[in-house]
Amino acid sequence: MSAVADIAIGELSRAGYCVLRGALDPAIIDALAADLAPAFALTPMCRGVFYGERTRRFGALLRRSEKAEALVRHSGVLEIAEHMLLPWCQRIALNLTQAIEIHPGAPAQLPHRDQDMWAGPKGAVEYLVNVMWPIDPFTATNGGTRLWPGSHVDPDIGELPEADAVFPEVMPGDALLFLGSTLHGGGANLSLAPRRGIIVSYCLGWLKPFELQWLVYPPAVARHFSPELAALVGYAQHRPNLGNVEGQCPSILLGDTVADHLGAIDALRPDQEAQAAAFLRQEQD
Repeated sequence: MSAVADIAIGELSRAGYCVLRGALDPAIIDALAADLAPAFALTPMCRGVFYGERTRRFGALLRRSEKAEALVRHSGVLEIAEHMLLPWCQRIALNLTQAIEIHPGAPAQLPHRDQDMWAGPKGAVEYLVNVMWPIDPFTATNGGTRLWPGSHVDPDIGELPEADAVFPEVMPGDALLFLGSTLHGGGANLSLAPRRGIIVSYCLGWLKPFELQWLVYPPAVARHFSPELAALVGYAQHRPNLGNVEGQCPSILLGDTVADHLGAIDALRPDQEAQAAAFLRQEQD
């Protein structure tokens, strides 16, 4: 494990968030922002108090720009996310990619924990890791993400004083990571300009993702992805045998042809393979 990842994991575990300074060349963020500019211009404002009616949001970033893969498959970020999540899954999955633009006059967002999308037990399992990539500098004035340090420790605490929140100042190229158990929300934009950012999040591989990756990136789109990216968006089984197509890995859908009739193939964890083999030997004796 790299020293940077080791430090970040310690900060995430202690405070519920951390910042990777200079994680990407700002020129990559600028190029991605240029690719996304038409979508920012054409996307209507959100409806509803949670998404924010002075806010624009849209997803499917891997389909909108090839530059998005540099964020989604950032090796340092993936190393951290896997360390935090693999205790509870066999592989992690992409939960969403979303571009966000908070306009002047937008109020602060309701503090929330993203893990509450899922109804499973809280406090013992970490469900996801979020990564905020700024397009514009994030500050306390322009609606930068606010977080409550240490709030991941007790998920039963629904509200904390606004005075206890922190506003990490992050620049294009920096990455703000925070856990799904960390209380957070977009800040009020008190400036005169919109604040734009991109959020990429990773979840346990056996969860239903926030953004339905298989519909957003159907086989006709995903077959042009690298094998690693295709697996991250869902074209891979989660052992044992979860998320299959006719008993096989869904990556078969990315080939030029798919047979009408397929034979199921086990996709078990090594311990399950050993257990099944031992049982079969016992039965045969």
